[in-house]
Amino acid sequence: MFSLKEKVAVVSGASSGLGQQMALAFARQGAKLVILARRVERLEDFKPKLIKEGAEDVLALKCDVTSTKDINEAAKEAEKKFGRVDILLNCAGSSKDKGIYDMTDEEWDFTIATDETSVFKMTRAFANIMKKHKYGRIINIASMYGLVGNTEIPTIAYHTSKGAVVNFTRAVAAELATDGITCNAICPGYFYTELTTAVLDTERFQEFAKTHVPMQRYGKPGELDAAAVFLASEEASYVTGVILPVDGGYTCI
Repeated sequence: MFSLKEKVAVVSGASSGLGQQMALAFARQGAKLVILARRVERLEDFKPKLIKEGAEDVLALKCDVTSTKDINEAAKEAEKKFGRVDILLNCAGSSKDKGIYDMTDEEWDFTIATDETSVFKMTRAFANIMKKHKYGRIINIASMYGLVGNTEIPTIAYHTSKGAVVNFTRAVAAELATDGITCNAICPGYFYTELTTAVLDTERFQEFAKTHVPMQRYGKPGELDAAAVFLASEEASYVTGVILPVDGGYTCI
């Protein structure tokens, strides 16, 4: 079960963090990969590791997920090389953290464009390829902060964007169901990435996690892999519109 051999998987944000981790998970299941990021040199450095871990083939493309032009060109190149796209993992994102009193228009617009609008643009481009083959698995990386507020970090735009991704996922799932395309979301809890390390390494936040996360720890590398592989698989054919927290229990209390 859960083999991805002969499947073509597109992963955005694959130059670092969770995007790299889940691209590796797909590689280990034998997928062909299209990896996207702005830092294409990092993607090229990453390719040999993906091949070593089991990826059948890898195409690395420079792509700014806020750019419609970049996304449409990446979709065209992916289809040209592989003839189809079976899986889309929307993982690229960033955030400028401020609270409601202090957030500027620029900070708000940046976060919404990167974390919310990009998911729409990516899904539009690649779902149009999936539709031709009546098959697709779309997986959106939202956040547990898309399900709840928090009392520790003022980050109003991030909460908003990830909450939008959650309901965007449900809407896409309903709309595309008859085309053989599923759409689900994973809501990670606290995991180390380039964006989170500075905060997660502080003693203050480590104490916060111990009191607010039932498992009393952050997520470990690889603990999102099973969710991503399951939702990407043929076996998940009757699973759509699901919002899956992987958060150590944060959202259950």
